[in-house]
Amino acid sequence: MIVDSAIYRDGRRTEGPADLSDALDEARATGDAFLWVGLHEPTEKEFSSVSSEFGLHPLAVEDALRAHQRPKLEVYDDSLFVVIKPVVYEPASDTVSTDELMVFIGDSFVVTVRHGESAPLAAVRRRLEAEPEVLKHGPTAVLYAVSDAIVDHYVDVGAELQVDLEELETQVFAPSGTGDSTNSAARIYTFKRQVLEFRRATGPLSSPMTRLASAGVPFVHEHAQPFFRDVSDHLTRVNEQVEGLDRLLSDILSAHLAQMGVRQNDDMRKISAWAAMAAVPTMVAGVYGMNFDHMPELHWVWTYPAVVALMGCAVFGLHRLFKRRGWL
Repeated sequence: MIVDSAIYRDGRRTEGPADLSDALDEARATGDAFLWVGLHEPTEKEFSSVSSEFGLHPLAVEDALRAHQRPKLEVYDDSLFVVIKPVVYEPASDTVSTDELMVFIGDSFVVTVRHGESAPLAAVRRRLEAEPEVLKHGPTAVLYAVSDAIVDHYVDVGAELQVDLEELETQVFAPSGTGDSTNSAARIYTFKRQVLEFRRATGPLSSPMTRLASAGVPFVHEHAQPFFRDVSDHLTRVNEQVEGLDRLLSDILSAHLAQMGVRQNDDMRKISAWAAMAAVPTMVAGVYGMNFDHMPELHWVWTYPAVVALMGCAVFGLHRLFKRRGWL
């Protein structure tokens, strides 16, 4: 459905005709205006009228309807098509999810198609309407403002993930007995999936931002390159942060597995030590439990307490030995 539609002339909003074709003709007639149409999860029928009025390429229309696209930049004869993935971070569950935003730019028009609820289009539109000096640069200003707002939110999400990583690292490497390490590997793997979801939004966007920051892209204002370079620089820092998070998670997982191996070895040493101490009295008792007539000191009155004392001394000696070696 169309959530907003307006003509912007000399950086200021003016209400145009309700019919999109008439509104576009009015925007093109003066030369200093453009039409901005915003849609939210349109159906094929709803979007067909918009695409026919603006002459959008069928392949781009198909991508905008189906969503689930990678961030990209496509140049067609009559329009420029950009896909950006806004990111949603849920502090309660520490999860990252992505929505999709498609931007069509052409001769005196901008069409934005939003899938999901996280794209900051309403806030961007309000901010641009409060800055007519920026908005007067036309459709390029809208594309820059949208991409800048989304990338700035990437920075905030990256900072939240960094805090979560530090908390996870503290839990994983907590001293034995002070933290719950039973599900540490599962928590690390889950966090790694959140970072991967974040990377799917930020990584592929680097190429479109680099292209927009260079000259010669159709439908982009000739003086807009420095602004897109600024967005590209912010995105590069975010991607570097994501790479660092991913490497740290891999290192934490490897260290955790090594730590678990050391703990298992310690447990096996303790089990082996107790088994050895139990084996000595078992062996002695097993020998004296045999039905033989000719046993050492079998008929001596002090045989029983002597054998028990011997077993106790042997177990005590083994316990001291294992204790000194750190097995117990």
